Amino acid sequence: MSFKKHPRKVHIARQGVFYSLVLCGVILLLGGFGFWMLDPGVHTMAEGLWLAFTTAATVGYGDVVPSTHASRMFAVIVVLLGLAVLSLATASLAAIFVEKDVEEGEELRIEHELMHEIRQLREEVQALRVEIQREKSGQP
Repeated sequence: MSFKKHPRKVHIARQGVFYSLVLCGVILLLGGFGFWMLDPGVHTMAEGLWLAFTTAATVGYGDVVPSTHASRMFAVIVVLLGLAVLSLATASLAAIFVEKDVEEGEELRIEHELMHEIRQLREEVQALRVEIQREKSGQP
């Protein structure tokens, strides 16, 4: 793997954050609109958005709550979607912070060490085979 590919990984991770945040926004907008339409206690779109946010984030301050069966069922959907999408956004953001840039020289050093260890293991296995053959044939 070459060093040039690492910026692409970071770019993809950043795109993941962007897309998951856009998806969060869409879910909140749809959730806000849904609460505004379904619940008679939600008088404005802003209240619907607030209820969608507190529901999706599972905060539930209690200042605005779903009051009908339909809006409660809708709240279940918003919670499930919110948890899923907020988890994706958090994971994408965490991927950016924990991304380690490994230089090509470091990768080559690790590969060289692994090849050296494999050669040593092969030599040990061969020596053990020879020793087993000697013991089977009764040679000292």
